[in-house]
Amino acid sequence: MQTITLNAPDISCGHCVQSVEQAVGQINGVAAVKADAETKDVNVTWDEGKTDLNAITAALDEAGYPARQ
Repeated sequence: MQTITLNAPDISCGHCVQSVEQAVGQINGVAAVKADAETKDVNVTWDEGKTDLNAITAALDEAGYPARQ
């Protein structure tokens, strides 16, 4: 399992948190995702045999919340 904290500066409210968690959480292989509107961080744990960081950041981009390390 891999864990990373990404910064998503466009997260600003509870709805944003829900959208981010839903977008990343539906990726096969993601074990946990927790977004925080206050810190603008997204913590993600995933099985590197099933997905990768590129898929996670692509899902965030598609949801409208680009995130980077």
